[in-house]
Amino acid sequence: MHKIIVAGCGSMSRHWIEFAKGRAGCEIVALVDSFVDSAREKQEKYGLDARVYGRLAEALEKEAATLLFDTSPPEAHCEIVTTALSAGLHVFGEKPMSDSLSDAEAMLKCAERTGKEYFVMQNRRYERGIRELRDFLASKELGAVGQISANFQLNPHFGGFREEMESPLVADMAIHTFDAARLICGQNAASVYCHEWNPSWSWYLGAANAVCIFEMEGGSVFDYRGSWCANGLNTTWESEWRITCAEGSVYWDGGEELYYGKSKAWADKSDTPDIFPIAPVYAPSNGHDACITEMFETLEHGRRPQTDCRDNIHSIRMVQRAIESARTGRKVLL
Repeated sequence: MHKIIVAGCGSMSRHWIEFAKGRAGCEIVALVDSFVDSAREKQEKYGLDARVYGRLAEALEKEAATLLFDTSPPEAHCEIVTTALSAGLHVFGEKPMSDSLSDAEAMLKCAERTGKEYFVMQNRRYERGIRELRDFLASKELGAVGQISANFQLNPHFGGFREEMESPLVADMAIHTFDAARLICGQNAASVYCHEWNPSWSWYLGAANAVCIFEMEGGSVFDYRGSWCANGLNTTWESEWRITCAEGSVYWDGGEELYYGKSKAWADKSDTPDIFPIAPVYAPSNGHDACITEMFETLEHGRRPQTDCRDNIHSIRMVQRAIESARTGRKVLL
């Protein structure tokens, strides 16, 4: 039986609470939030037989918990995760690992020191389209990957902390696309150059737009163009992708359109490539549910999921080094 503490009872906790309520062998024993009314609201909304606490330390002292869900804001992740790991709990947490690279590194070291597991939510790894794209590129049908281009253009009005952040797009959202780029090419980033700016019409305090160029360890280049205040011609939340390979190119619109164009032989005088759809991949679940399911299954079978902190640290490094590059105006090594 997994006895679970939920730390952070804001909007993101909904997915985790609903999942735990529907999974056999799970019991939510405590809800923790410095704003105890938020915790009580979740307790009442979901009819939970769980106690409410304003401090994590008190919950850890009074509850015989084995697992913690960290659904707090990013700046609180380090303290919550390291406290729970040190108390002997495994942790499943929301992305990003932290709002600073030094804290993320400390969280990784804490997991290794305590021997407990810390898995990070990267729900977009589990969307059908990105899996189909990854599997197709891994087949080497088009040979080596040379350039990965992602275009993210949306205009969400969140309110709250995101609109107050210095780098809202890169710090809070871009990790999904950065992590997806690592997934589909099977490489980590070696360096980054990033330019951030805030358009005159932006409702964000910090930079809502960014362009990043990552050199990947295998020699390919990943370029990211993003905006969180793009009014019109918006992409999906999954970004729009174009991948150039040795023998053709792949396009995914972030939704249903996923196909590749294969170059014809030089002897063929036609410049029009052959276009082929990419076969769908069956997936019993997507997004948050699929990610949390893998977390539980790997924990129960003594394995680690693809979103283990030891892997996810490479994605948070991309985020934090991109912010460093934007601040200094220089290319930064990862």
